[in-house]
Amino acid sequence: MSEIDIILLIIFIVSSIVGYILIKNVPSLLHTPLMSGMNALSGITVIGALLALAIAYRDYSIFSAIAACVAVIIATINVVGGFGITHRMLKMFKKKDLEDE
Repeated sequence: MSEIDIILLIIFIVSSIVGYILIKNVPSLLHTPLMSGMNALSGITVIGALLALAIAYRDYSIFSAIAACVAVIIATINVVGGFGITHRMLKMFKKKDLEDE
């Protein structure tokens, strides 16, 4: 494994641990607003994954390229799913038509 492979692996492990600890310590009442607010920042994850992919292709590292491709796919699923759930959540707060009056 090259130096960039080790750096990418360390970043993945540290970010997984930090993310788990942060979400575990958030009160359940705040999970929905937290998810909604962080969805906008999830786009940065896609940009980071694309940069990792570019570095992997530049260095011709197969492991890094595969890991970066998986990161791009997972980050994209995260963004799309986050927007879908946020949309469903916001629909719950819409006022219903008052046809009975």
